[in-house]
Order: sequence, then C-alpha cells, then structure tokens
Amino acid sequence: MELLKIEKFWSLINDKLESWLEAGIKHLPNFVVAILIAIIFSVIANIAGKTLKKVLLKTLESPQIASLLASIFKMCILIAGVFVALDFLGLTGTVTSLLAGAGIVGLAIGFAFQDMTENLIAGIAMGIRKPFQIGDVVAADKVFGTVKTINLRNTLVETFFGQLEVIPNKILFRNILTNYSINGVRRIEVPVGISYADDPEQAAEVIKEFINQYDFVIRKEETAVFAKDFGDSSVNLLLWFWIDYPGEIGFMQARHQAVVGIKKALEKADILIPFPIRTLDFGAKGGVNLDTMIQSKVTAVNSDKSNNDNPNVSDSN
Repeated sequence: MELLKIEKFWSLINDKLESWLEAGIKHLPNFVVAILIAIIFSVIANIAGKTLKKVLLKTLESPQIASLLASIFKMCILIAGVFVALDFLGLTGTVTSLLAGAGIVGLAIGFAFQDMTENLIAGIAMGIRKPFQIGDVVAADKVFGTVKTINLRNTLVETFFGQLEVIPNKILFRNILTNYSINGVRRIEVPVGISYADDPEQAAEVIKEFINQYDFVIRKEETAVFAKDFGDSSVNLLLWFWIDYPGEIGFMQARHQAVVGIKKALEKADILIPFPIRTLDFGAKGGVNLDTMIQSKVTAVNSDKSNNDNPNVSDSN
C-alpha cells in the first residue's frame, strides 16, 4: 500500500513537471522575444538618454538638471520595455499589479518627501525657464545678492554683506523674484531738495546737464529730473538716470558720484540745498511771529515802568 501511494505521488509530480516543461517549451519563443524586447528597449534607452543629455546641456545652464532629466527619460523607456515584455508573455495581471504598486509607492514617497520633491520640481522648472543665471544679482524673500551656485534643490546667493544664503528652490519659484542683471541696465534715482526761493526748472536743467557729463551714464536722452513734491523745507526733485548693470562702475559708486557732483553743481549755480527749517508761531491763535511777541512784551514792560515812575499821572487825570 505504501509503495502504491509513493508511486501515485511520484506520478502526480512527474505529470506536473512534464506539464511545466511542455508549457515552458511552448512559451520559449515568447521568452526569447521578451528578452529581445528588453534588450532592444535598453539600447534605445541608452541612445535616447545620451542624445537628450547632449541637447539639454546645450539648452540648459545646469548640467545637473540635464543629467537628471536624461536619466528620468531613460528610466521611463526601460520601464516601458519591461511592461511590454511582461505583456508579451501574457502576464497582464502582473503588469497591472506593478503599475498599481508603483502608483502607491510614488504616492507614499511624495507625501514623505513633500518638501524635497517640491524643491526638486521647482529646480527643474527653473532650469528650463532660466529666470536667472550664475552671476546675476537677484532679490527674493528678503535675500538680495549675487547667485553663486544653482543646485537641483537649492540656490546659493552671496549677499552684499558677505554672507552665503542657501535658498530652497520652491521659495524662488513661488515668490516674486527680481533679476537686476537680466536686462543689462539699471536706473538710479537720486532725490534732491532745493529751497523755495530757487527755480525748480533751472535746478532741473543744471542737474540734468551735469549728470550727463559722466561716461557711465547711458541713454542720456532719457535722463530726467522731476519735481516730486513740496517738503517741509524744500521743493523735492527726483533725478533718474541709467547705467550699465553689471558694468565697470557699480550701483553704489555711481550713486555716490552723482550725489557729490550734484551738490557741487548746485553750489556753483548758486542754488541752495536748504537745512531743515522750523517756523515758530506764537499767540493764542497763532499768526504772531517772535519779533512781534518780543516787541509787545518790551512795550508792556516799558509802559509798566513808566506808570511806576509817575504815580500821580493817573490821579491828575
């Protein structure tokens, strides 16, 4: 009996192995084709990845972003090849399971590394849009300085105080970004106050003629002086002029030379830059100046003194 059971068990195993062997031999061409498909997709992925990387290196300023995008593109082709090979083998359920698993894993990774993923995507987007380059002067989120390094997740900016600020790319991507270098020019504004006794139009002509003498001033026809408003002690003017930026002369140096030169030019033209003036107004209702108030007090004192010196004047009257 035991021998019969062993023979029956062995017969079942033998039949199963033979069925697997027959199925393997039957599907052997499909295996070969699937392997060839995977190899072909691998070759295509390598060629396409290298080609795309070369194109991106010419288009983008950041080699890191170019390498990342090329690697992602290459990986997508490889995954597509694996899915095609599995589908060719009739493993449609496996393909569906893999896609579902990949979606769940991707969702979990996205939630776990939300900030990192956001910075990475922002870095890729900025690498494509190129709102700034290395060496540009930018201002964003209370950071003002020169761009030193652009990474996939952050950007390094050296401020004009000498500190190196590490800014996450999502901050640069979300907030308002000012690039002072992209146009190659920059306008400088210099406020100037003149006394109410001087002519604003004459002062404007003096300032404009003087500032256009500097070689660093460009677009001289656009140099302008405007009357801004009435100040407490002066009529306030506003000078506008353009310089190359970045250029041979810096922003601060250009403004310094403008302020110093304008002061000398106005002094030469006998136009006063006034000190702060305060007018003292006396009297219960105002409108009485200091001289009148002093004269009134002196007159009152003299009158009292005169009455004291002649006490019989009122009696005789």
